[in-house]
Amino acid sequence: MPRIAMIVWNECRNDARVLKQAQTLQSAGYHVTVFARHTPGVTYRNEVLPEGIRIVRSGHAPLWRSSSPAIGPATGKRSVPLRRILSRLWAHAGMLMRIALHRAEVVHAHDVNTLVTAWLAARLSGAKLVYDAHEISTSREGYDRFRPWVARIESTLMPKAQATITTTDRRAAFFARAYAITRPLVLQNRPRLTVRPNTQRIRNELGLQQPWPIILYQGGLQQGRGLERLLRVCATLPEVYCVLIGGGRLTQPLKQLSEALGLAGRVHFIPTVALADLPSYTASADIGVQPIENTCLNHFTTDSNKLFEYVIAGLPVVATNFPEIRAVVRAHAIGLLVPADRELPLHDALKQLIDDPLLRRTLAANSRKAAEHLNWEQQETKLVELYQRLLAGPMRARP
Repeated sequence: MPRIAMIVWNECRNDARVLKQAQTLQSAGYHVTVFARHTPGVTYRNEVLPEGIRIVRSGHAPLWRSSSPAIGPATGKRSVPLRRILSRLWAHAGMLMRIALHRAEVVHAHDVNTLVTAWLAARLSGAKLVYDAHEISTSREGYDRFRPWVARIESTLMPKAQATITTTDRRAAFFARAYAITRPLVLQNRPRLTVRPNTQRIRNELGLQQPWPIILYQGGLQQGRGLERLLRVCATLPEVYCVLIGGGRLTQPLKQLSEALGLAGRVHFIPTVALADLPSYTASADIGVQPIENTCLNHFTTDSNKLFEYVIAGLPVVATNFPEIRAVVRAHAIGLLVPADRELPLHDALKQLIDDPLLRRTLAANSRKAAEHLNWEQQETKLVELYQRLLAGPMRARP
């Protein structure tokens, strides 16, 4: 079986996109190993998933967690960033060595923070390079300091990749235009199709007593997702619950805002849940919301995991009127669109669904029907075909 070495800069526990691609290629007859990060006490260094996929994890160097005189005391203002840099370089070096020794036919990089390491590993082992750009990282929330570096890395290495992949049509157009490359293959962040009846999981776990509708947001609690605005809107909507599933930098600020708005008992936070459990949580809500803000090109060109997760769970949605989101919502009549960054339209759309159970049921039925088309299984053959074309040619590393 041809060997594929995937590399991702996370623990590969809840990265649905990476795991789905690995599963698809493993099922197609390839031998997939995912090289990921190791967190002591949280992950195994080596793991074999039920499908036969191997995960090999590399940790940060213990040296950089010590107060070595060469690095400086841990309390020094300049030493902490240096230690972090050295620690990451050590982790990348470990991944590079392991991937190069793995002698895969293809090295598959997931996102820009693995691209340099993947390219070097491909060069050292004579493998072909596939790059999956999950985001437009040159215009991404929280990436301001890194944009020049990201642009240099991608402009240099994307043209050297034998194949490129991204998540939406507009992102594919951006990469093709920005770096003068062939338009990347588009694989949307669709979940696998799971048929689940509506559940009571959220109500039972949180002990919700009232029969009020549940508005659900699931995903990262990060800047630019419109979550502060969502809480302010919920404060003006009586007889509704709002549940946020996920974690991130805004977790505590959002909890504090919820308390300040007097939303105790109506707004609830559930930490990140395992991928296998998430669909049952989603299916126990009544409305899925995606109030993402227009803070960067990456947001403007997204459709996101959560939109498709709501569809698979059969939820009506209220989502920001961005082009890729609009294309899905309008084509399948699954919800209401609202302008970015404005509270009143979001309030009105949510109130319309809260007050009109018949409309909710109609849109939910449309979501269940759309799920038959908007699932991973309907597009995974594109990935297999890409690999078949890629491995049909001679195995040469580009200069």
